[in-house]
Amino acid sequence: MSRVKTEEEEYWHGSKFKAFTFDDDDDELYQLKESKRAVNSLKAIVDEEDDEGERFTWSGEPVGSISWSIQETASNARAGTETREHRPTADTSSYAYSKIGSANALSNLFKVKSRTSSFQALSDVLLDTNMKSLAPELRKPKSEYQDYSGDWSIEDTVRRLQKGKSCSMERFRALKEKLQLLDEAVGLHDGNVITAVLIFLKKTLNSEVLFRELERRQVALRHFIHFLRETEEQQLLMDLFRFLDRAEELAICKYREHLNISSAEERRDFLKTKCISLPFSQEDASHVQDHYTLLERQIIIEANDRHLESTGQDQMFRKYPRKASLIFMPLVTTLFYSCIYHYTEGEGTFSSPSNIRKTFKIPEKLYILTALAARAKLKAWSDVDALFTTKNWLGYTKKRAPVGFHRVVEILHRNGAPAQVLQDYIRLVEDAETKVALATRYKCHEVVIDTYRDLKDRQQLMVYRCKVERGSPEEDKIDMILSNTQIRWKN
Repeated sequence: MSRVKTEEEEYWHGSKFKAFTFDDDDDELYQLKESKRAVNSLKAIVDEEDDEGERFTWSGEPVGSISWSIQETASNARAGTETREHRPTADTSSYAYSKIGSANALSNLFKVKSRTSSFQALSDVLLDTNMKSLAPELRKPKSEYQDYSGDWSIEDTVRRLQKGKSCSMERFRALKEKLQLLDEAVGLHDGNVITAVLIFLKKTLNSEVLFRELERRQVALRHFIHFLRETEEQQLLMDLFRFLDRAEELAICKYREHLNISSAEERRDFLKTKCISLPFSQEDASHVQDHYTLLERQIIIEANDRHLESTGQDQMFRKYPRKASLIFMPLVTTLFYSCIYHYTEGEGTFSSPSNIRKTFKIPEKLYILTALAARAKLKAWSDVDALFTTKNWLGYTKKRAPVGFHRVVEILHRNGAPAQVLQDYIRLVEDAETKVALATRYKCHEVVIDTYRDLKDRQQLMVYRCKVERGSPEEDKIDMILSNTQIRWKN
């Protein structure tokens, strides 16, 4: 008994747990192992005491007898059935601990010696998994806590915004504090922080006060204008331009309102009555006038062509049905449309390509490229030749392309031009290297052979002879050129 008493005193006066520091790892598995070792030590002490005394049940039968074993088995079976009914997904580990506890539940509570009963009751409490754990919960490191305090200075608030942390600005109610907040944000040169502060000021300040203070802070003003344009707050943006006396920007802002009008006639009337007279710059005023003229012309052409298409009077609309309406289309699209359906019309009609070119002062290169794409799409190769054919003062014709014939060849090939058409236009390319490259790409062998002959490059001609088919007319032509003794080859 003295040995047991000594072990008890050593247990209660000693500890296997070390002191907590914030540098320790949060290892719950280690704590669980230490707790289990403590429980096992208590069980060893109690088991030694159990050997010295005899235990009895409520009915007075000794624990371990046959009748006690039968009753205990039946009781465990009933308890297991009830547990399965109420908790069908019980954890395996919890079930293991509950079996150990049930084996000693009543028998451990009733012992002959009262001194040892207190130790067994403590072990039952530690082994009972249904009860709340008595182990102290360790605090988390300070780094894992999020500070939700709103009592921040202006500098701290701006820096928290810069780091992307949540921070309320509602505590700054005085105008002086709000302006200091804006100045601090501008000083950081962070557009996101400046925009966040501007949104706060927009919600909490009167418009005139906000405009007056922004006028003194040009960086913040530019950010605010960009923000209003991105959010499409046209009315507030117009009020700002009106306050700043920026007439041209106010006019452009007013002009942008036409985008919200879906009806072509209403948009045309809006441009005519409310936009043309606005104080635009000279260049912008010209664009607005062209926009109104183009829309008005599109309405006229669309109405006429819809009638021709519905009645079937025009062969072009029967052969090439329209895929979309002309209304609201850009100027280049309108010119392309006119080159498709109204190419042969005179300059006196609104739908004539030449009339559109003259009215809107379309550059020659743009007109040539658009007309070329339209007529090549329709396989009208004679119209393509007419685009590039010019006459000099002596009456001689010559082909000239302001965009370069290499681009003409690419557009023709894209629209499926015949080999002979491609060959004729490749010959018009001035640069020999570009000409050979295009002819090789599109397999115009005669152009390559003639170019090497004109360059008197015998070596390249012999190399190209290996690329053509054996017995082909191209090979025969190369052999004939190579055998010509009148050509003075340079290599």
